[in-house]
Amino acid sequence: MPRQLGELEDAVMTRVWQWNRPVTVREVLEDLQRERSIAYTTVMTVMDNLHQKGWVRREVDGRAYRYTAVSTRAAYSAALMNEAWSKSDNPAAALVAFFGMMSAEQREDLQAAVRMVQDSPQEAPEAPGEREPASPAPADTAPNAGR
Repeated sequence: MPRQLGELEDAVMTRVWQWNRPVTVREVLEDLQRERSIAYTTVMTVMDNLHQKGWVRREVDGRAYRYTAVSTRAAYSAALMNEAWSKSDNPAAALVAFFGMMSAEQREDLQAAVRMVQDSPQEAPEAPGEREPASPAPADTAPNAGR
């Protein structure tokens, strides 16, 4: 089970998920700088950490890497909810309490989701972080990369 993303990890992953295409450190940096002052090396480190944790895969593109999400935000959210629910000493009571917190619209969404699962049962997608990385990841830039 993946652990919850930190605040900066979530900010980076939000962009990777929203853009839904391979992204560079520079692209993420420029977008983050609209909201806060942040260094290139900080974003590079966060993206390298996300790669090592299995949240993104990367491919060399010239002298840099392009990062792509391994899973969706929906799968991440589902994994967090499942982890919280499974830790309860009374899962049924936890679900009742959770459902009680939902708005009418959220309950309708839940009912629609249950119908979808009942109509087409399938395996849940693997969430990032559930497997060990194959090998240590290299630095964020490709060999001999200049910044």
